[in-house]
Amino acid sequence: MAVKIRLSRKGRKKAPFYHIVVADSRSPRDGKFIEKLGTYNPMTKPATIEIDRNAAFDWLVKGAQPTDTVKAILRFKGVFYKKHLMRGVTKGAMTIEQADAQWQKWIDDKENKVESRRQQSKSDLESFRIKVSGEAKVKVVIADEETKEAAHAFMVNDATDSVAKVHEEIVEQVADVADVKEEILETVTKAEEVADDVKEETVAEVEDVVVEAVKDAEEVKDDIVETTEEVIEDVVSDVSDNVEEKSTEE
Repeated sequence: MAVKIRLSRKGRKKAPFYHIVVADSRSPRDGKFIEKLGTYNPMTKPATIEIDRNAAFDWLVKGAQPTDTVKAILRFKGVFYKKHLMRGVTKGAMTIEQADAQWQKWIDDKENKVESRRQQSKSDLESFRIKVSGEAKVKVVIADEETKEAAHAFMVNDATDSVAKVHEEIVEQVADVADVKEEILETVTKAEEVADDVKEETVAEVEDVVVEAVKDAEEVKDDIVETTEEVIEDVVSDVSDNVEEKSTEE
């Protein structure tokens, strides 16, 4: 019977995780399996891998064939490195104690690197949250009533400070509006004063023009009266002459 070490998919849509299983190569993907060796979650950063290294090594020695993905996982977790060390023990290059010591040292170094990468990913996530929202999202755990009261008092004080700041800003804005209002009133007053001055000057100029027009009218009237009197005198004189001439002829 051909045996494979492969992945068995679990999880919901768009959020998969896998079981690392030993199964008959002819069984379907989600069919029966012989043994479960561990789990693999690719959705975390770095990927989370839990596996029984010794059991996986035993199945490799028995001839089980891993798929490409599982082969990479086994190499990452040091299973193939143990197989390499055991080959050296078989050839007499080292003892099994030395091989186990080297293998454990390799595992410790690898786990430290993975943990360092995990902490770096966590730090990057916190930095991203700070950039997006301005502050890191911290989960608040309320342990007891005293902690609840303290948290409530802190929230009340924070809200009071916020209200006070808003009130100060409103007062400053009202003061600015009052200053603008005073400036507008001063401008209007100056405009009214200028208008009054212009009005007085205009009235004075109109009065001067009227007086001059009246004087001119009186002068014209006098001229007309004089001219009329002269015309009347001429007419009377002509009439008198005509009357005298007629009397003489008779």
